[in-house]
Formats: sequence, C-alpha cells, structure tokens
Amino acid sequence: MPNLHELEAAIPVAPLKLVVMDSAVNLGENVNNHLVGFRKSVKNIAKNNPAFEGYLSDNYILDSTCYRFGSGEGKALLSESIRGKDLFILTDVCNHSISYKINGYTNYKSPDDHYQDLKRVIAAANGKAHRVNVIIPFLYEGRQHKRNGHESLDCAQAIEELSKMGISNLITFDAHDPSIQNAAPLCGFDNFTPPYQFISALLGADDSLLIDREHLVVVSPNENAIDRAVYFANVLEVNTGTFYNRFASHSASTTHEFLGDNVDGKDVIIINDIITTGKSMIEKARRLKEMNAKRVFIFCTFGLFTEGLARFDEAYEQCCFDRIITTNLTYRIPELKSRPYYIEADMSKFLASIIDFMNHDSSMANVYTPTDKIHRILNRYNNREDDFAINE
Repeated sequence: MPNLHELEAAIPVAPLKLVVMDSAVNLGENVNNHLVGFRKSVKNIAKNNPAFEGYLSDNYILDSTCYRFGSGEGKALLSESIRGKDLFILTDVCNHSISYKINGYTNYKSPDDHYQDLKRVIAAANGKAHRVNVIIPFLYEGRQHKRNGHESLDCAQAIEELSKMGISNLITFDAHDPSIQNAAPLCGFDNFTPPYQFISALLGADDSLLIDREHLVVVSPNENAIDRAVYFANVLEVNTGTFYNRFASHSASTTHEFLGDNVDGKDVIIINDIITTGKSMIEKARRLKEMNAKRVFIFCTFGLFTEGLARFDEAYEQCCFDRIITTNLTYRIPELKSRPYYIEADMSKFLASIIDFMNHDSSMANVYTPTDKIHRILNRYNNREDDFAINE
C-alpha cells in the first residue's frame, strides 16, 4: 500500500465499517480483504487506546440486507450496531443481474432501483453512524449532468439529495463531468481515475511494448474527453490526438475526423470513461487501423457492453483492435472474461487504500495522483524487470 507510514502516525476518525450492497459483492469482498491486510501490516498500534477500537479485524463488512416485498416495495435492514462508526456504503448502479419478484414476475434492478436501495441504507444509518460516506464508482445518472432545453438534471438532483440526507463524502471514478459536484458544494466529492491500473494491466499482458514518442500515441475518442488523453500522454511522455465530429453542410451526416500525431506504424491507446454499445469506439479503432496503426488498445473505465459482445467479436476478428481493458468497478457480463481480447484492471486495492486514508482523515494526495507510480512501473518495464506488475 502506498505511503503506509502516513497512516502509522494517524488516528482513525471512527471505527471503520463497510456496507456492501448486493450489486457490488465481489468488489466489496476484495476491498475488504485488502483492508484487512493493510491494517495487519501497520506497526505501533496502541491496542489499548480507545481511538483504535476495532482497528484490527478479519472483516469490516457490516451485516446488512435490502429486502423486497412481493409488491416490489423494499426496505433496508442493518443487523449490527453502527453507532459511532465511520460507514462506507459501496454500490454499483449498473449491475443489471440482480433480480427480485414483483407480483409473481421476475424483475431486474435498474440504476433507479439501486439508487433507491442506497437511500434506504442511508436512511437506516443516519443519526447513528459517526459519518456516512457513499462510494458510487459509476456516478448515478452521470451522463445526464447538464440541461439542454426542457429536460431533467438527474445527476445534480441525486447529488443534492444525498447531501441533504446527511452523507459526508461521495466517492466516484472517472465522472463524465466532475464539475457536477457543484450541485452540493458543502458535501465532500472525490473523483478518481484509473490510469495506473490501466497501464499496469496492459504491461502485465504484453511484453513487446515500447513506450516512447516514436512508438506510441494516446488518442481521445472525442473532443469532450481530450483532458483525459492529454494527462495520460503527458505521463507516458508520448504524443496525443483526438477525434472530432465534422458535420456535412449539405446533409445531416457526420464523419469522425482525426486530429493529432501521425499513427503510421505506431501502437495507439484510445482512452475513455465508458463503453455502452461500442459502435462509435469500434468505428474509431477501425479508422486508426486504416491509418496504418500497428496495434490499437482500448482503455475504458466502465465496460457496460449494453448490446452484448457480438459487435466486438466481429471487430476483433477483422483486426480493428487488439485489446480492451476495463476496470472491475462495475458489473461486467460473465462471458467478457473469456474473450481473448479482454484484460481486467483490478481496482479493489486502490479503492481499499482510498477508504483507509479517508478513514484516517489523511490527505487524499497520497492516492490522488498516480504520476510517480506510473513512472516507476514504466522504469521497471523498460528495464524488463520481473516485478513491474501492480504492487502498490
């Protein structure tokens, strides 16, 4: 764990507890295992000091359940005392595999269902927990972050609602527009990104990469995501480019135009926050191959694949791209892991470190900026050392 010495000199805000919603069980269990390991490795704990009550544990997950009645109504039940606890609630609003019965029919939870369950847990905890922190890796309604004409402003409304319910901090990843935090300026809002885990996963799967300006380019799939690509390119010390939509004046059609460094004979990384249907991403990967890119790697924080994998299977067979890397922060269809082009970037250790530092009220600078970590892993990789995989 990075900067462990920072925690050895810090006192936790309150005893730590995790509420892992049914939508995030696998991720939550991995996070819990890392937290257990982190804290067992901390030295000089004053075991008799009340400030460290419950600090060492084999399990930080709270016994909790969200029930559904036959009518479809629900309730949250916390089966342990949470009085005085620093509570972290983890949910995945994009997990569409959770079902329940309503009037005898099977219904699958939508993002709205998961959000309502989250509010039920907050309502069950408020007034008892020392502090309530919410972890929503895929920010609920994050793509509906601004209003155009007469339409709803769902993401801002949700953040404002959670703030009014009394949460202290909201933790998310790769928010579509981080400025949405202005909807609740008095609520803590932390937005993290996974570039370190992306590059670690790729380097761990391919030992033939050359990370320099002559051999690699980082590309944004659209002009709205250019900041993400520019940061990643700067850290890797390579050039960047972007696609933009050109509208034909004589028709309603658009074309994807590329603006940036020459990709001829180079590996290309396309980095974005989300894959939904994947149609646009594949078109841009195909365009890069037509421009004679050597290999195309797609990095996406959230791989939703809302129309299945057939489109990606076909594009892979046509050599439109070489690898897809997504995180495990949200539910992925089971068959994805069997695809030869798929690589998972495990975020559980990173998320556990975020929780641990926040529980100590330590500076989030310890986990926010991965630049130095990326440089270290690149040095180990370029020197072809055996331990370049994630170990921080």
